[in-house]
Amino acid sequence: MKGVVTKSTGSWITVRSEEGRRTECRLKGQFRIKGLRSTNPVAIGDRVEFEIQPDEETGVITQIRERDNYIVRKSINLSHTTHILAANLDHAFLIVTLARPKTSTGFIDRFLVTATGYYIPASIIFNKIDLYDDALSAREAELKSIYEQAGYPCYSVSALRGDRVDQISRLLKGKTSLFSGHSGAGKSALITAIQPDLQLKTGLISEIHLKGKHTTTFAEMFELDAGGFIIDTPGIREFGLIDFEKSEIPRCFPEMEKLLPFCKYKNCTHTHEPGCAVKDALETGEISRMRYNSYLSILNDKP
Repeated sequence: MKGVVTKSTGSWITVRSEEGRRTECRLKGQFRIKGLRSTNPVAIGDRVEFEIQPDEETGVITQIRERDNYIVRKSINLSHTTHILAANLDHAFLIVTLARPKTSTGFIDRFLVTATGYYIPASIIFNKIDLYDDALSAREAELKSIYEQAGYPCYSVSALRGDRVDQISRLLKGKTSLFSGHSGAGKSALITAIQPDLQLKTGLISEIHLKGKHTTTFAEMFELDAGGFIIDTPGIREFGLIDFEKSEIPRCFPEMEKLLPFCKYKNCTHTHEPGCAVKDALETGEISRMRYNSYLSILNDKP
């Protein structure tokens, strides 16, 4: 039988068959000894083949089919190991909040670099606009201008009040989409606003640290009534890049990649080379200083 992985708790993997039946499966032992550096050899969104066991209630995954793409980050506890957030995505949405909790631009840029690096279209959703004062409204406008100029669509919503949620719903129709972001950014609340019958658990914000508390324990894929699937992920505090060569980083900043043909050197790193079109654009304001500083920070992380 063929199906798609919709949830994994470590011990059991939920697979939705092509007919829509959900089966709790185990992973066949051989997959655990293939030298995979991932903490989760099977990811949400994986297309798999499985066999129903004699009890007719459970199954065994026998094959993981080739992935179209996946989004991955460095494992928190194992620095040389990856953690795959999800696979076979049509779109990745980063849920960003400017307050309670605050999402840093460094976090945003690392997520976007990873999505771009693995050829996954990405967008930013600014949530909690109901909390905005004039300063936060101005900050959002500034960030939107920067990221839209870089090529990333941006949207503004309030999951709490339902502001502009319909706009997001239309973007999800017929696609497999990932929602990611910090704990407390409102991923589960936004999914529930999009499809209320899911009633996903939402969390409170720590009044001391103004950081979110984890409410989603495992990534899970949900089917939407309007068509398509959405993947809710546990909150992420840090987004560590892994499996990127230093030479790959420039192409993961779209606004810099389009200027590369105008650089004097084809392998320009946009740091010290003469005749660099990116550094020229930085001086004229065509390239954001904030984005360029993020680029340097990520570049310097590489060996």
